[in-house]
Amino acid sequence: MSQRRFPAEWEDQDGVLLAWPHGDTDWQPILDQVVPVYTEVIRQISMRETVVVLATETAGVQGLLRQAGAIMENVRLYPIETNDTWARDFGPLAVMDSGKPHLLDFGFNGWGLKFAANHDNLATRRLHESGAFRKLPLTTTGLILEGGSLESDGKGTILTTSACLLDPNRNPHLSRAEVEAALHGLFGANRVLWIEHGYLAGDDTDSHIDTLARLCPNDTIAHVSCDNPADEHYAEITSMCHELQGLRNCEGMAYRLLPLPWPKPRFAPDGHRLPATYANFLVINGAVLVPTYRDPSDASALEIIATAFPDREIVGIDCLPLIQQHGSLHCITMQLPRGVLA
Repeated sequence: MSQRRFPAEWEDQDGVLLAWPHGDTDWQPILDQVVPVYTEVIRQISMRETVVVLATETAGVQGLLRQAGAIMENVRLYPIETNDTWARDFGPLAVMDSGKPHLLDFGFNGWGLKFAANHDNLATRRLHESGAFRKLPLTTTGLILEGGSLESDGKGTILTTSACLLDPNRNPHLSRAEVEAALHGLFGANRVLWIEHGYLAGDDTDSHIDTLARLCPNDTIAHVSCDNPADEHYAEITSMCHELQGLRNCEGMAYRLLPLPWPKPRFAPDGHRLPATYANFLVINGAVLVPTYRDPSDASALEIIATAFPDREIVGIDCLPLIQQHGSLHCITMQLPRGVLA
């Protein structure tokens, strides 16, 4: 009988997957601002593990990365077409099945039919066909699900939001109980913790958990918090914080909660608010890459995340350009656990 387990992000990794921003993505008007963010993220990862990059113009991307100081022997480029660059949500999710990696390929429909996703939805299968993942088993499931909507502690607990997983444009044929049963079966989860409150203005994902609350080692949750009663988020974020206070770990104990600071409001040129969040950090081998926003709270956010990961280097990366398209650092990346890469 197989035993499935969904690894925590802080477990050993082979590498991280990204998709390069190009002229046919929504990044086109600000490519000059966003490419340096990608090159810095890739450079930092390449110092510690392999980076898998989807890019149709591989030669040009290779030159930019070399110029930026990336460790090129740790960079693998695959000429695979994408609609956009949110690898967190269309990349593979790896489970350990009887101790061996098994890749899950979920349906990706542009966050509930908001955006075109015909290339993104095929990216995992095309990577697998390219031999990127050795000859690991790949299961393509009919469930619509994005990686940013799930957090795992590696011990059978999944943290998620009902706003996303129960969205009628994703899996309208499934009830909450049926979605939960699917998570148990596919990921080997023994419990699912649902968050009913919390959102970020400008977010296209219907409240992905990785923008709001993150499971960390030693039964810790780092989460956004809002201390300004005049802010439009105050009531919802405060309600979410109360929910988190009521959660219990596998042993029935309360989690250690680490409230993250609330960055000052940022707005797009047309006036709509942008979803800046410090919760959208990426854990890699030996380090945590944390998004910063040229904000007075950046330093405080780095310090708080350091308390959750005292054994890792904390690296801030300027992600202000990323929130122009309503995501941040974790959203553009997907970690690949040990044993996944060829």
